[in-house]
Parts: sequence; structure tokens; C-alpha cells
Amino acid sequence: MKRLAGLSALALIISNTSGCGWLWGEDGYFRDRGSDYLEARQTAPMQMPPSVEAKRIDPLLPVPMNVADSRAEGEFEVPRPLALQAKGEVSDYSLQKSGESRWVVAQRAPAEVWPVARQFFEDGGFGVVDERPQTGEFSTSWQRLDHLSAPLARRLGSRVSGVEPNSEMRARVRIEPGVQRGSSEIFVLTTTRPAGSSADTDWPSRSDSPSLEAALLDEMLASMARSAEQGGSVSLLAARDFDAPNRVTLSEDGNGNPMLSLGADFDRSWSSIGRALEAGDVRVDDINRSLGVYYINLAERAEKKDEKPGFFASLWGGEPSQEEVDARAERYQVRLTQVGDTVQVTVDKDINTVAPADVARRILTLIQENLG
Repeated sequence: MKRLAGLSALALIISNTSGCGWLWGEDGYFRDRGSDYLEARQTAPMQMPPSVEAKRIDPLLPVPMNVADSRAEGEFEVPRPLALQAKGEVSDYSLQKSGESRWVVAQRAPAEVWPVARQFFEDGGFGVVDERPQTGEFSTSWQRLDHLSAPLARRLGSRVSGVEPNSEMRARVRIEPGVQRGSSEIFVLTTTRPAGSSADTDWPSRSDSPSLEAALLDEMLASMARSAEQGGSVSLLAARDFDAPNRVTLSEDGNGNPMLSLGADFDRSWSSIGRALEAGDVRVDDINRSLGVYYINLAERAEKKDEKPGFFASLWGGEPSQEEVDARAERYQVRLTQVGDTVQVTVDKDINTVAPADVARRILTLIQENLG
């Protein structure tokens, strides 16, 4: 019915646009109102109460100076006002907090963030070791706080509490794809030990000096913002396959069902599978990360942000109703399972039924082609 109503409205518009003055004429409904302001009459200025302090307010859209005055006759084309001037700049980098956790959010891809974060630690006097661009991680060697670069050591010393100046510290930096496409999240983990100690302690689950971690994040944030103003660089090594698995194998399990094996941990596999589905134009209706499941619908295209139907699409009924979507749906579940050092990706029809072998192979092949 909605589509029939849309077609009827379109036919009515087309039939009435030819020779109907009641629509477009001088007295028509859609007549040009550009000169109506000439008939306006000036009124007395607004009077403010004596007790009110009036302040001048500059108009956001001032009237241009070359407009017609009350003596103008006939039609006049009103010039458009000047566009609003955008003031202030929004940085590509910002600090986020949640409880006791802090991290930096960058409106840039991980491959762009990697060299900037690494350069900050090198410039600060840290030695970078154990770097893995493909997984977005690098660590620094043990370094005495008072042996860092003079500016950084001075600023850290004024903010860090509970840590001796001659203590040694190291940091581990992790750069992950952000929630929004093309963004990144940077996490810093720090640990300290007494000066002269040779104990190579394990990495703690949380920084043992929150004030040191916070100070490093603030310093790194300021350094990244300065680098963005000067124009950053891109790590080609990290960009090549940042969150792509080291190896991808399409095979079959013991029951003959198609299976994709990824040589990566669960976090990287989850991220790369999500991006592969988006790149393959597959609609993801829902996700459950704790279960490792992407709920997909092969009958619909991937949802695009800010995508709206065009004029004629809206006349013909706009987007399909939920009943129409459900009627033609081809829903499946892409499931990720951690098995040792690999992640296995399978396709199910539902929680109790595996997908047909040809459908599963088609989905997994599409994922494999869009990985990396």
C-alpha cells in the first residue's frame, strides 16, 4: 500500500506541474516569496526594563549590505548570507577515562598511530624492544627515570608519586582498532623495580604505579597532538596487515564441515573477521563477543553509516518493513572458537544446526578473500 501511495503521489505531481498556475503562478502555492520582505514595515525597537543590563549580540547570519531598501520596486533576488565560520579545532587525539582505566583515542588508523607512539618513547630516552607491528604492540627496555631525556624526566618527576627517581621502569604499548572505523585506541602498561635490580619481573595485569601511567599517557597525548599539526607518517609494515592473522587456512573439520583456521589470538581474529564481513558487504544484524558469534543476514547488504534512501525510494515506500526483511532473510551465525594457538571459524544455521556445506564454504571463502 505504501508503494502504491508513493506512485500515486508521483503521478499527481507530474500531472499537475504542466500548465497549472495554482501551483507555480504568482498566486500559486509554490510561488516565489523572495520579495515578500519588501512589504514588511519597520517597528519601534524593543524596550528593555531599566533594571536589565543589555548586552550587544552580534548576529550569526548578518544581512548583506547590498540588499534592496524600501524604495526598490519589482522583483529582487535576495543574496544568500555568508556561511558560518567554523571556530576551534578538534584534535585527532583525546584522553578517555573509565573508572581507574585511562587510554588515548586517535581518529586515525593504527598504522598511522604506530610510528607516532613509537617516536615518543624513543625521543623520551626509552629503548624500544620486542616490537610487533602486525599485532600493534611494542615494549621498552628497563630504564632509570632520571636517565630519560631531561624535559620528560623533569615533567614526570613533578607528577609521579611513590616512585624513587633512580628506580627503573619499562612500558608496554598496545594499539588496537577503535570502535569507529579508521580510529585507534592506545593503552600503556607500566611496571617499576628498584634501581640495580636484575629481576626481570612479569608484566602485571595493571600498572603498579597509576601516577606514572597517567603522566606517560598525558605526555604521549601532547606529543601526538604536536605531531598531527606537523603531519604524521604511516608505518607500511603495520598497515600491510595490522590485525590480519599470520596464516589463514580453509579446510574441513572431522565431520566434513568447512572451517577457517586463523593463526592469531581471539582479539585480533574477532576484529579481522568483523572487518572482513564489512568489506564483503555482508549485513551483521547482531554480535555477541562473549560467545564469539556474528549474526549475519545474507539477503541484505551491509549497513552503511549515514546512508539514507533517495527521493524516489522514499516515494516508493522507503526502506522495506521489518516483515519484508524477515520474509526474505537468510540468517546464519559466524562462530569463532579459540583452539590452542589458533581460532577456528565455522558457520551455523542456529545454535543447534550447522549451515549447509555449500553456504558455509561460500561465507568462509568470502571472509578469507577480505582478510588483511
